[in-house]
Amino acid sequence: MKPYTLPLPANYRLDDVLAFHSRDAESVAEQVSPERLRKGMLIAGVPVVLEIVPDHPAAPTSASCTVHADGPLSKAAQQQVREAALSILGLRIDPEPFIAFAARDKMFGPLTRAQPGLRIVQSATVFEALTWAIIGQQINLSFAIALRRTFILQAGRQHSSGLWCYPAAEDAARLHIDDLTSRKFSRAKAETLLRLAGLVAGGELPLELSPSNSIEQVSAALLAVKGIGPWTVNYGLLRGYGHADCSLHGDVAIRAALQHLLGEESKPDMPRTEKILARYSPHRTMAAAHLWASLHPRADGDSPA
Repeated sequence: MKPYTLPLPANYRLDDVLAFHSRDAESVAEQVSPERLRKGMLIAGVPVVLEIVPDHPAAPTSASCTVHADGPLSKAAQQQVREAALSILGLRIDPEPFIAFAARDKMFGPLTRAQPGLRIVQSATVFEALTWAIIGQQINLSFAIALRRTFILQAGRQHSSGLWCYPAAEDAARLHIDDLTSRKFSRAKAETLLRLAGLVAGGELPLELSPSNSIEQVSAALLAVKGIGPWTVNYGLLRGYGHADCSLHGDVAIRAALQHLLGEESKPDMPRTEKILARYSPHRTMAAAHLWASLHPRADGDSPA
């Protein structure tokens, strides 16, 4: 697969992208520096490292993408790599429609003006996004990152460069429950991960969107999986598909941000939060992005918290 270049929009916030992909300080599946990002993933069973290099790290206008594959990639697999690059760089959702929608809104108008260029960064694959949502649910971030690393080392495969590739469903489905519970996974979390992997690997829960498999159908199928609830589904749709209208009313940070913006003594409950976010449909994903960002405001040039 030949190298190619992706144009980047004006006010592109490279720091946000690098921060999202550098959460694991041990860098088992991602290597991140201001000059480049390397991501390991399994594409159609082939270990692949996608290397992304911005033209000007301080104010990038484009990014060159080079694919290092440990085997031949079909045209379909090459397209999967291209899709992964769009997700990794946060290029799936155009923030401008929400900015226009919220321009006169008392709450989100000031937020969008304070955070120009804010985007939602996605995981490289839908399966990665969904498993990260399951792993991270109801635990603190540092523990979630440690469990994610364990999952990669248990189910993933190493690229010839030494970088680990995030597991595909087929790889994760080969794990036994003890492979995870003996390494600090709760039984419920491990069972849900392996249940999802088995359904996806067996073809019972297809994740690829098509005319016969809409985002609504994927959402309903995920909700039917024991151990997966509305928050996991919405977070997975947001990070996996870049779906523009995910309602994160079950997210504690979203509710904390609303509490602060509304000037109230306690967080709004989930039904009220859902009602508030409904006003911003079909742009609820970008509304969530700005609420998250409001908890960690930054000056121009600062890295996000």
